[in-house]
Amino acid sequence: MSGISSNLRLYNTLMKREEEFTTLEPKKVRMYTCGPTVYGRPHIGNYSSFLMADLLRRWLEVKGYSVKHVKNITDVGHLVADADEGEDKIEKQAKKEKKDPLDVAKKYEAEFLADEAALRIKEPFARPRATETIKEMIATIQTLMKNGNAYETGDGIYFDVHTFKEYGKLSGNTLDALEAGSRVEVNEEKRHPADFALWKKCVGDNSKHLLRWTYPEGERIYTEGEDAKAGFPGWHIECTAMSRKFLGEQLDIHTGGEDNIFPHHECEIAQSECSGKAPFSRFWLHKRRIDMGELKMSKSLGNVLSVPDIVAKGFSPLDLRYLFLSVHYRTQLKFMEKGLEDARKARRKIVEWMSWMTLMKPVTSVDDLLPAETVSSWSDQFADAMNADLNTPAALAIIFEAMNATRVGKYFDAQGLNETLKFIAMVRKTFGCFEPEEETVPEEVQDLAKERDAARLRKDFKESDRLRDELQSRGFEVRDTKEGTKVRKK
Repeated sequence: MSGISSNLRLYNTLMKREEEFTTLEPKKVRMYTCGPTVYGRPHIGNYSSFLMADLLRRWLEVKGYSVKHVKNITDVGHLVADADEGEDKIEKQAKKEKKDPLDVAKKYEAEFLADEAALRIKEPFARPRATETIKEMIATIQTLMKNGNAYETGDGIYFDVHTFKEYGKLSGNTLDALEAGSRVEVNEEKRHPADFALWKKCVGDNSKHLLRWTYPEGERIYTEGEDAKAGFPGWHIECTAMSRKFLGEQLDIHTGGEDNIFPHHECEIAQSECSGKAPFSRFWLHKRRIDMGELKMSKSLGNVLSVPDIVAKGFSPLDLRYLFLSVHYRTQLKFMEKGLEDARKARRKIVEWMSWMTLMKPVTSVDDLLPAETVSSWSDQFADAMNADLNTPAALAIIFEAMNATRVGKYFDAQGLNETLKFIAMVRKTFGCFEPEEETVPEEVQDLAKERDAARLRKDFKESDRLRDELQSRGFEVRDTKEGTKVRKK
């Protein structure tokens, strides 16, 4: 059977293949997405991962699933270079801005939420903050200590990777393949170089860490200086605690960027399955990274763009959403402004077609009706594409096929028109970027349009043409209508 009721197949990073998607509970999905570390405004490459998760959630809901989606906020414990040693990313930024770390975190969290709203990313069931889940992290660490999976050193508590025989099953970085010093600083107290920090004590280089809590009570401490009784969580333990708090010990889906696979998600699996039920997550979906030309888009390289940067260039955030969703999530995208321009044009054409279709009236007395089987096939083909590991390029091809079929003088009877509108509704719910937008035209542009209308009224066509050219040079399309000059962004 084809269409919406067909089974969904997803590429599971854990199994290295596409698998038929099934859930722990019928028609209910427990889904966790690794959210941002709020030490700066996330760049557009970060949002590509969040958009993939949003697309997946939307499609699951279109298929009739109830999705309980959790996306965290990391506001402590994520050290530079994703390592177990070094500065906390948020505290490092706080020193630059001469502010309290949590004030910095709240500032960039607010910017992140504004960007997600602009991109029409659906609000999750919960957005837990790491700083508000410290006691749950400590409880998990104590379970790992009790089970013999963790040990204490002079500077913290570490997970013993030798106690988890399946370490490396997600990334392929097995213990035999890992060498000393690979992705972690060599620490002589660690039993294996790949052992990772669950808790760091405020001693030595970490004695200046500002965000700290008592262990094992989990109470916030505001005094500074060296204190072995004070500490802060490692990065990996946070997601285990936050997902478990809201979704239980087992997930249906865990999503993130491909850079999260190792060490972050590998470590999540190890600590979660040693302290709770296995498998921790049945499906793992990872978004390929976005490159800026030939280079990886990275804050450290200084080649990043933010959502406000995209708007400043004259694009809608939904143009960016369309661009990222138009490429399969397992395909690496090289971001170029030309691609964004093409995305804007394509998205606009689809929006205009959808708006036009909603105004169409059914007919009964013409011979040139679009065959009902053709119309009904669009929804089935679209659904088949989305069920094939979220094949968005194929899904978009069906939309353009429908657009072409309706632009050659074809008509619809009531049933055909109803099926087409149902198809449009499904597409809108899935992609989230085809609802008409109200464009804000700057006041000075509106004034130029009025001047052009006045010039045309007095038959000063030379001035009318000059004003048209002026409007176009400012990035606006000019259309002559019965109501006068109409302008919109190109």
